Amino acid sequence: MQMYKGMHHTGITVSDLERSIAFYHGVLGLEFANEPTAVFSGPALEKGVGVPGGSLRQVSFWVGDSQMELLEYRTPPSPNKAVPPNNALGAAHAAFLVDDIYAKKKELEARGVTFYSDVNVVDDGPLAGWRWCYFADPDGVSLELVEVAYRKDEERAAAIAAYLAGGGNSGNSSNKG
Repeated sequence: MQMYKGMHHTGITVSDLERSIAFYHGVLGLEFANEPTAVFSGPALEKGVGVPGGSLRQVSFWVGDSQMELLEYRTPPSPNKAVPPNNALGAAHAAFLVDDIYAKKKELEARGVTFYSDVNVVDDGPLAGWRWCYFADPDGVSLELVEVAYRKDEERAAAIAAYLAGGGNSGNSSNKG
């Protein structure tokens, strides 16, 4: 079985590409992987993205070794006017790995970013070592900062083995959203 080499990109649909560039590049500080494209359209695009009548513009930014892609569909209009809440089926978020979550949060707050909460600290269970907090982009898409202060690799390996041995239904839950 071929293993995945990594995550190439995370794509997010936005309502206004220029406004989102100002946020992701200007506020978050992400560097361009490619400049904004002209509008793509036509039968191949429509079929490829599964959107009949679809036309869009795109830009990508570097996030470490992977990329974040922003897509602005020009047509057809979005079927919803608001981003679904985090608990909605299909809702997603992107998490940015940082070395010092407290410093990054303070830096982004100084640039006008509002966070949903203070930094959450997890010291037990499957996500022990995580420090995390959520915020939103201009469209309300949830984003997350994560710092992994430490890992319990042996504990995780044993818990994964137990999960798999039990048929993949451990009933465990975590305190991370």
